[in-house]
Amino acid sequence: MSILRTIASGWSFSQVGGGPLEDREWIPVSAFPTTIHVELLKLKRIPDPFIGLNEWDVQWVGETEWAFKNTFTVTENDLVPTNADLVFEGLDTFATITLNGQEILNTKNQFITYRVPVKHLLRFGPNDLVINFANTFKKGRELEKANGKFHLWNGDSSRLHVRKAQYNYGWDWGPILMTVGPWKPINFHSYDLYLADVDIRSIVSEALSDVKVTVDLSLSDKSSGSASVTLKSPQGAVVYTEKNLPIESGHGFVELGFSSGELELWYPVHYGKQPIYTVEIVVSDANGTVVDSETKKVAFRRVRVVEEPLVDQPGKTFLFEVNNIRIFCGGSNWIPADSFLTKMTTAKYRAWLQLLIDGNQNMIRVWGGGIYEADAFYDICDVLVWQDFMFGCGQYPAYDSFLKLVEIETEQNVKRLRLHPSIVIFAGNNEDYQLAESIQIVDYTDETSDFRKTKFPARYIYERTLPSIVAKLCDIHYHRGSPYSAPGVVTTDKTLGDLHQWNVWHGSQEPWHNWDILAGRFVSEFGMEGYPNIRTVDHWLCGDQSERYPQSRVNHNHNKADGFERRLELYLVENFKHAFDMESYIYYTQVMQAETLAAAFRLWRRNWRGKGREYTAGALVWQINDCWPTTSWAIIDYFLRPKPAYFAIARELRPFTVGMTRKEKKTFSSEFSAASFTIETILEVWGTNSTLDEKKAKLEVTSFDLHSAWEDRFTKDIVLAANSSTELFSGQLPGQPIRTKLSQVPRVIIVSARLLDESGSVLGRYSNWPEPFKFIKFPAIKDLGLVVKIGDNGESVEVSSQKPIKGIVLDVEGEDVEWSDQAIDLVPGDPQVIKAIGLKGREVTVRFLGDGTA
Repeated sequence: MSILRTIASGWSFSQVGGGPLEDREWIPVSAFPTTIHVELLKLKRIPDPFIGLNEWDVQWVGETEWAFKNTFTVTENDLVPTNADLVFEGLDTFATITLNGQEILNTKNQFITYRVPVKHLLRFGPNDLVINFANTFKKGRELEKANGKFHLWNGDSSRLHVRKAQYNYGWDWGPILMTVGPWKPINFHSYDLYLADVDIRSIVSEALSDVKVTVDLSLSDKSSGSASVTLKSPQGAVVYTEKNLPIESGHGFVELGFSSGELELWYPVHYGKQPIYTVEIVVSDANGTVVDSETKKVAFRRVRVVEEPLVDQPGKTFLFEVNNIRIFCGGSNWIPADSFLTKMTTAKYRAWLQLLIDGNQNMIRVWGGGIYEADAFYDICDVLVWQDFMFGCGQYPAYDSFLKLVEIETEQNVKRLRLHPSIVIFAGNNEDYQLAESIQIVDYTDETSDFRKTKFPARYIYERTLPSIVAKLCDIHYHRGSPYSAPGVVTTDKTLGDLHQWNVWHGSQEPWHNWDILAGRFVSEFGMEGYPNIRTVDHWLCGDQSERYPQSRVNHNHNKADGFERRLELYLVENFKHAFDMESYIYYTQVMQAETLAAAFRLWRRNWRGKGREYTAGALVWQINDCWPTTSWAIIDYFLRPKPAYFAIARELRPFTVGMTRKEKKTFSSEFSAASFTIETILEVWGTNSTLDEKKAKLEVTSFDLHSAWEDRFTKDIVLAANSSTELFSGQLPGQPIRTKLSQVPRVIIVSARLLDESGSVLGRYSNWPEPFKFIKFPAIKDLGLVVKIGDNGESVEVSSQKPIKGIVLDVEGEDVEWSDQAIDLVPGDPQVIKAIGLKGREVTVRFLGDGTA
C-alpha cells in the first residue's frame, strides 16, 4: 500500500522575530510552492524590484528570517503502511523544520530533495508543520569566516560556500534578490516500500540497427518480490512486457534487445522526430500485492562527443554526433528566466523554447550559475541540451561538509535528468578554470593530486567527485568545465574543447569583424549587449519621463555590466553615426547587436567544412533570456519580446544560407616604397547546407552603387555539399576600382547574394555593406523609393525599395506585434514580406540606417 499526496493548501507565512510564534502575524500564501518576495509583492507589502530603483528598497527581505506553517490532516488509513515520510522537494535554502513541535530536519542546499521519516511523530487528525528559514546571506558569511574567503567574479564572495542559485547574489545581467521559501512541492508519503530508483539505459549500435535497453530497479529496503516492466510506443502500443521480473534484496534487473525497425530513434528538432516511449513498472511484494508503480518517459538515440584530429589544422574537433549525424550546434545560453522561480510555469517554458526552435536553433546550454531546471523545461525541450553543474565564476571550496552537499546534489540531479534524451553533455562548472588561470592558482602539470589542499581545491570536485558520480549513474558525456580545452591546456586554447570568446565586449574588445580569427572548435559563449524593446524600458521607468534618456540613473541600474556605457559607446562610435534620444539609442544598440551576432554565426558556420574539417562545430550565443527587465546580452527580453538580433541569428541558422566577406588587399610595388601601392577589394562568397543531402541551387550576386544607378549581376549554378559549407566565389568586388591612394574614397558598393531553388524561391539571402557604416553618406529618404505595404489581412507587411537600405526595424504605436523578421536589409528588386501577428492593419513605423535621426 502506498499513499502519496502533496501538502499544497492551508499554508501561511510570517516574519520571524519580535515574539513567540503564536503572536506573529500569519498571512495565508497566495499559492504553493512559493517564495517570500512573490507573496509580499502580491500583498503590496514591498515595491516591485523590477521597476525603477526599487531593487535596493527590498534588500531587507533576503536578510530576514521567515517562517511558513501548515496544519495537515492524517487519517488512520494514512498510517496503515509501515512507513510515513515527509518529502521536501526544494527548500531555499537554510531551513529548520519542526513537526508537532519536534525538530525533524535542517537543510543547507536549495538543489536537494530531503526525505524525512516521521511516522513516530504523526497523530490522527491535525499535524503542525513549521519551516523556519534562516538568513542565507548571514549563513554564507558565517561559513566564509569559518572556511576561508575565495576569489570570484560577480556577487558576494560568501556565495561560494552556499549551495543556492548563485545568480541570486547579483550578476552582470541580474539584480541582487535573495529568494527565500519552499520553492518546490512538499509531499506526504506513506508506504510499505517504494521504488527508490529506476535506472533505464539504452545502447544503440553504431549501425543504428540494434538497441539494447536495461532497466535497473532499486527498492526502498531490501525486500524481495517481483515487478512487471512494460515498454509502450509513443502511440501507446505495447512493445515489450516482462511480467515476473524477480526482485531479490531490493534489487531487480532486466535487459531487453530490439532489432532494426522495432524502435524509433530520437533526433533533435530540425533533424527528425522526437518519439517518446514510456516504461511502466509495477512492483509487488512476496505475496503478490502491488506496493508501488511508476511510469518513466524514455527515448533512444546514439550520442557521441567527438574529439578527433583534424585533416589540416592543429588540435581536435569538439562536436556532437547524434545517430551518426554530425551536427553544427547553433544555439543559446539559458539563465533562469525569472529572479523569482515560482513564477515560471509550463506555459512560459514552452513559449521560451518555442522561440528557440522558431529561431532555427538546435542547442541550449543550461548555465552553471542558476538552477538545475524544472522537469517541464527538459520535457518540452526538443533541442540538444548542454547541462552545467551549478558552479559559476568562482574559486569554490572543497571542505568535507561542502563536498557532502555536492555529492548528494549531484547524485539526485543526475538521476533526475539522465533519462531526458536532449541532454548530451554534463559540464563541471562555468568559467571556474578560467578564473583560476586569471589569478594563477592552477597547475596544469598536476593531474594526480588530491587538490583539496591546493589553491584550487574545487579541482577535486570537477576532476574526482563529479566525473565519478556521472560515470556511475548514467552514460552522458562529462566535460570538466566550460570553457575547458583538455588536461594540461589553458582554457583560451582555440584548437581544443570549448571556448568562451569574450574578446568582443570584454577582454581586448576586438572589432566584431574579427570573429573569423577569434574562432574556436566550439564557442560556447560570446555576445554583444543591446537594449530591449522600448516597451520594456518604459516598464522599468514606470512613467518617469525625467529618466527617459540613455544615461539616466534608472537606466543605469537596469544594466549590471561593468563599464557598459564605455563598451556600448565604443562599439557604437566605431561603427555608427548615431543619435542619443531614447528611441534612437535603443535602435542603434539593437542593430549593432544584430550585426555583431549574425556575423559570428555566419563566419563560424563557414568553418563547418565537412568531415575532418569541422574547425568550428558550435556557437552558443550569450544569452537567449533575461531574469528581469534589463539591458543585457539577451536576444529576447524578460517579457519574451525578441530583439532584432534574434531574427538576424535565425536567418544565419536557416537550413541554407549564403555568406560574404569583403577584405582589402594592399600590394606594394616595391619593398623599398611605402607610397606606391594598389588596394584591391576582394569579395568571397560561400553557402551552407545543414541538411543531409547535397542541394542544387542558383547563386545570384547583385552589386549596387548606393549613389548611382549602376548595377552588376552574375549568376552561377552551384551545388551545396551536404551538412557542410561550400565556397562559391572569390574575386574582385564588382564596381570597386583599384585604388592607388588612401585619399581615394571607395565607392559605396552593396552586394546582395541570394540562393534560389529550382522554382526561383529564395533559400537564403544576405547583403554585404561596406563598413564602418558611419562613413556612409546615405541618400535622401525621398530618393530611396521605400514602400511599406500592409497586407490585405492586416497581419503582414511587404517592404520594397529602389535603393539598398540597411537595418530595417518595424514597429507600431500601442500594443506590440509578433514580427516574423526584423533588422532586415533591402535591395531593389527583392521585396520582403514580414508576418505581423497582432498588427490589425495599423500603421507601421520604420527605422533604418540613414533615416535622418542621426
